[in-house]
This record gives sequence, C-alpha cells and structure tokens, in this order.
Amino acid sequence: MRNALLYLLLFATLLPTVSQWGTIAYYQVNKAYIARVLCENRNKPQLHCDGQCYLAKRLKAQQDRQDKETTQRVQNIAPIQLFCESGLQFTFGAPAKVGQQPVYRYVLAHYSAPSSSLLRPPGLLV
Repeated sequence: MRNALLYLLLFATLLPTVSQWGTIAYYQVNKAYIARVLCENRNKPQLHCDGQCYLAKRLKAQQDRQDKETTQRVQNIAPIQLFCESGLQFTFGAPAKVGQQPVYRYVLAHYSAPSSSLLRPPGLLV
C-alpha cells in the first residue's frame, strides 16, 4: 500500500515534465498518420516536414497552457505577513524643562525566549 502511494505521489509530481515527453511519444508513434492527415505542409513534400509543424504547435500550445496555469496559481496566492507590530506601544512624555526635546519611549510586549533545549549545538547531550 505504501509503495503504491509512493509511486502515485511520484507520478503526480513528475506529470508536468512527463506531459511534453508524452506529446513527443504520441508524435513518434503516429508519425505517418500525422504527416499524411494533420500536417499543414502535406501538399509540399519537398519541405520534408513529416508532421513536425503539428508537433511544434502542440508543444507550443501545451507550454502556453502550463504558463497560464502557473500565472493563475501565483496570482491567487494570498500574501504572507512577515512582521506584526501589534505589541509595540509608544508613549510620549512631557519635556522635563522648557526648551528641551520631548522624551519618546516605546514599550515592547512581553517576550519569552524559546526553550533552551531547542537551541543547543549538535553533539552536546545533557
């Protein structure tokens, strides 16, 4: 069961890169049919196209479709807020004497350091 799941995930991961190879394999298997029926230059045998124009169009369309899907995925990703200043408070004190600059102080929210057991160098076992 685990092997089947592993192969399924591996196949799903490699599918976008395999799809171009699938198109090329389809072209190689059906080369005679493509050259005879689907090729744009089938009436011009001196060009020796043999359906390569059809293959190029299919690969270009596939690449454009993948680019469009990637662009849509990137545009739909929600932005991530990296910094939060909700614990920062400013207090403004009055100047001690006339003519002096006012005193500005800020107070940070309570900070608790992570557990010291997490931040130990490797090799030191206590």
